[in-house]
Order: sequence, then C-alpha cells, then structure tokens
Amino acid sequence: MTPKLPRDISGRQLAKTLSSLGYEVTRQSGSHLRLTTTVNGEHHITIPNHDPLKVGTLSGILREIANHLEMSVNDLSIRLFG
Repeated sequence: MTPKLPRDISGRQLAKTLSSLGYEVTRQSGSHLRLTTTVNGEHHITIPNHDPLKVGTLSGILREIANHLEMSVNDLSIRLFG
C-alpha cells in the first residue's frame, strides 16, 4: 500500500530526512536549499525551504530522487516516511 505523503513537512525537515539517503545541504540561496549526493553517481536537487511544502512539490522532488536512485516512488516513500 502506498503511504500517504506528509502534509506538514518543511523543506528543512525533508533535507534532514533525505540525509539517510546520502543527501546533504551544499548551499542555500534565498529560500531554496541545494542538496547533493554521490550515491549512485552525483546528483543535485533544489528544494524550497517552505513550511509546509506543497504536496505537488514534495511529490515532484521524490519522483526525481526515485529516478536517480533507480527505485519506485512508492518504495522511496516507504523508506523515508514508513
């Protein structure tokens, strides 16, 4: 079963959660955080530091990360938000 995406997660909380996948904040520009990982090759993603993140924004971020890690969005959601 697909876990429901959290409706109350901030950009900063998401960045902290993504650290379990090897992502770390490499810079901040205004209200956006730039995260980088070298897991499965180098990958950069920018997330807004909003509280809370819009569900569509969160979904798009997770889809991009899942593509990079070559896993389904469902598996990624379970791993992050279990």
